[in-house]
Amino acid sequence: MMKRRDFICKGIAGTAGSWLFATAGKSIFSQEKTDLSSIAAARKGHPLYFDGLILSLEDTKNKEDFKDSGLSGFIWDVSFVEEKDGKYVRLFLPCLKSIARANRLLRENEYGLFLATKGSRVTEARQSGKTAVFLQFQSCEPFTDDLDLMGAFYELGLRICQVTHHSTNPFGGGSIEKEWTGLTDKGFKAIEKMNDLGIIPDLAHGNEVLCRDILKTSKKPVVASHTCCRAIVKNARCITDPVIKGVADSGGLVAIMPLSWWITNDPVPTVDHYLRHLEHVINVGGIDAVGLSHDQTVTGNLEAAKLNNDNTEAIKLSLDWWKRQQAAGILGFEDLPRHSIIPELNNVRRLFTIQAALERKGHTSAEIEKIMGLNWVRVLTQCL
Repeated sequence: MMKRRDFICKGIAGTAGSWLFATAGKSIFSQEKTDLSSIAAARKGHPLYFDGLILSLEDTKNKEDFKDSGLSGFIWDVSFVEEKDGKYVRLFLPCLKSIARANRLLRENEYGLFLATKGSRVTEARQSGKTAVFLQFQSCEPFTDDLDLMGAFYELGLRICQVTHHSTNPFGGGSIEKEWTGLTDKGFKAIEKMNDLGIIPDLAHGNEVLCRDILKTSKKPVVASHTCCRAIVKNARCITDPVIKGVADSGGLVAIMPLSWWITNDPVPTVDHYLRHLEHVINVGGIDAVGLSHDQTVTGNLEAAKLNNDNTEAIKLSLDWWKRQQAAGILGFEDLPRHSIIPELNNVRRLFTIQAALERKGHTSAEIEKIMGLNWVRVLTQCL
């Protein structure tokens, strides 16, 4: 059984949870306080930046990272996950310990990070030089058979939650499956409970049937926190146009991640390929329905960075996983990928690069402000 952090560092995804377990009782943060005033001053020079999914703070050992990233806030997956028999599993007790330790880190750090439970805290963070952190689980599994446990996690700061991660579980169907299924009875009740508590349902990793069920069930806005567009890359992990429209109609947003094998089939992935997905969401759902996410650490994919962002080498770390999906007959895995990252975006300054690219493409300042972060702030403020 392999912890997902070990797996994700090979290009698929990472997790805060296993890393939090590994650092129990320790602090990764410098005791030298960050100059928040200089961070606040730097943020005045660009739009508000928000990231829809950060997977680990493992790389955050440099006090300049949050200043350099420009981030005023982000969503942090703090669920603890293990891989068992090729599927990701999240159990109640490990996830409880993981979110509790995340709370502790957010209280004790010297970087200005703090636990946020209201969308308005992002704007406050930008002005103060602090960074608002919202907590997410990538599965409903930690709630087991008792949805009252969702309330306990809510009290610990949980504000965004997926139904599943790749695979089908007792709550609903994953996207990386040969046969697609929707919400189960337990899953329908979980979405209703999220609405009651004030937890945002997240469509990421769900299949088409599941996404449609969530859209029909939720009475409040939903998000797809990290995804790409199937109209551009035909893969089960990418979101379809009807679902994009449904998310937009709910008042939510679709956040695009730069995991390049789901961005383009061209041999060399570029920032322009990434922008195509942002612009596709805008064309289908409108300017208010698009946002950004990364699905990596604050500074990027660490393993790819160690390889100098050379996709020829970086992709080798993920081919075994891809081949397993290929053998299972999963949609979009027929051909082996040639890359996993967009090199220009695999660094702490990626949001500045995206903003500059949007400006070159002729997007207005108002559009850019929404894409870079204001859409996320609007959804978080409305829902929380």
